[in-house]
Amino acid sequence: MNTALIVAAGKGTRMRTAAGEPDVRVQSRSGREPRAGQEVNKLFLQIAGRPVIAHTWQRFDSADCIHEIVLVVRDGLQDDFSALAKKFHFKKSFRLVAGGKERQDSVWNGLEALSKNCEIVAIQDGARPCTSSELIAATVIAAREMGAAVAAQRVTDTIKESKDGQTISGHFQRNLLWSVQTPQTFRVEVIRRALAAVRAGGLLVTDDTAACELIGQPVKLIESPTPNPKVTLPSDLPAISLLLEKE
Repeated sequence: MNTALIVAAGKGTRMRTAAGEPDVRVQSRSGREPRAGQEVNKLFLQIAGRPVIAHTWQRFDSADCIHEIVLVVRDGLQDDFSALAKKFHFKKSFRLVAGGKERQDSVWNGLEALSKNCEIVAIQDGARPCTSSELIAATVIAAREMGAAVAAQRVTDTIKESKDGQTISGHFQRNLLWSVQTPQTFRVEVIRRALAAVRAGGLLVTDDTAACELIGQPVKLIESPTPNPKVTLPSDLPAISLLLEKE
């Protein structure tokens, strides 16, 4: 069995709605448009006809290689997520799990909720709504073969290092650099062992592949065939909305 573990528990970057944004219709969870300057949960921003998290959920609900879904959510929002499942008629069985203090804690909570016969888990950012079914399938195949795989894109900009935040202090070879995304997909025993090592060492990692690096687990890079952006800033919304509307 293959499971999608969608991480939707973080506070993330809270977005303030701005006046004069014609390309994106922003609503609160209640469906009312918030006032300009009001903070809103980015996962419930309405783009291309549905909330961001509903687009993400739909991707995995439609993926043939995924058999069940676990969503890690902020405690108190379980009813909102259950209402989304009903409204958009998601078909696959799902479970809602309360998130932890850090992202890695939320992932751990999600792993604890997997079915006993789950072999592969695809860990996905809730705010990454454009992930293609082809990419999901490719990471599942690679994880089954190697143990771990991650969606990624080659870096096209020249990257510089700055130790003081004001001047350039180093240069990186662009041809060696990749920007990692999600899904980050693993054999279940691999990611459990990796995160157990992180927890035992009292460490903090920013993504799940970093935990694999800690235990020496190779991670296969799977190049995204289509744009796979994450909603992080208000400026991300128009471009992501256009991508979703094209589909």
